[in-house]
Amino acid sequence: MKKKLIKSVFIIVGILFVLLIAVGLLFRDDDKLGGFTTEEGESEFIEVYDTAMEDLPKPTKEFWIETEFGKVKVYKFLEEGTESKTPLLLLPGKSAPTPMWEPNLKDLMKDRPIYTIDLLGEPGLSVQTKSITSATDQAVWLNNVIEQLPEETIHLAGLSFGGWNAVNVTSYNSAKITSLTLIDPVYVFGSIPLKMILASIPASIPVVPKPIREKMLSYIAGGAETDDSVPIGRLIETGMRTYKSKLPLPKKIKEEQLLELKMPVLGILAEDSTMHRSEESMDVGIENLKNPLSDMLMFPNASHAINGEYPEKLAKNIVDFLQEVDRNMNK
Repeated sequence: MKKKLIKSVFIIVGILFVLLIAVGLLFRDDDKLGGFTTEEGESEFIEVYDTAMEDLPKPTKEFWIETEFGKVKVYKFLEEGTESKTPLLLLPGKSAPTPMWEPNLKDLMKDRPIYTIDLLGEPGLSVQTKSITSATDQAVWLNNVIEQLPEETIHLAGLSFGGWNAVNVTSYNSAKITSLTLIDPVYVFGSIPLKMILASIPASIPVVPKPIREKMLSYIAGGAETDDSVPIGRLIETGMRTYKSKLPLPKKIKEEQLLELKMPVLGILAEDSTMHRSEESMDVGIENLKNPLSDMLMFPNASHAINGEYPEKLAKNIVDFLQEVDRNMNK
């Protein structure tokens, strides 16, 4: 039952990403800061955020990193005996801060230290102080974070929009990044199909009757039901209501950019994802990732909610990949 609820929550994340793309195309509002629309809304969000954090392992450390575009909330999760391993920094999906990693953290932190952050310009504890207007801006603030982490090298992993962020930051500076793990990323190996963007528009406009919106949401989710009765779901729903994002629309990563990636890359795609055409995206990854340790995996019957559907399988593949990268670095 818990897995079913978790799956539905991460379907909401995927739906939300498409909705924001669609609304952004119609109602773009540039050159302003993302933030909570009211003080009451911010207080409500923080209360729900704190509740959702209770389901995660207790962070070993939490702190802020100042960047050119605002201060970023950072958590470190550490299990005894893993201190010497190269850490993994996790980048969440759209409108889904650190608590979204609840299904995955316990398994991943058994292998190595884990960092998580709340993205700037998205619902979370990070605070944006300067307009983010381009992919370069996105890369700059994330690189500011990476450079201020105390370790000399890190592994970087991102889910959905976080996967795009992971690849995008390498275009600016990737000196500390040892590897990339891209979990059903958007706009990396393929674009969101136009029919999904068009289908999402009625679901994102408040005046559209509720039954129509629900049908559109079900279509976007591949017929799956959604549920916000678990803490992560309540957190996402609260963020949707109380926070207004002002980020630029992401630009698809070009195949030339993939060819230029020097570090090993693990691409993990969901066969039934609505965020891209899985088979075509698989081919793009295979053809353009040239590091000998790079790999592309397809999870059969998985949706964009892949990290909630297959947490153990996902962790095993990520851990195996990172250990292989570490072994080759230490030769």
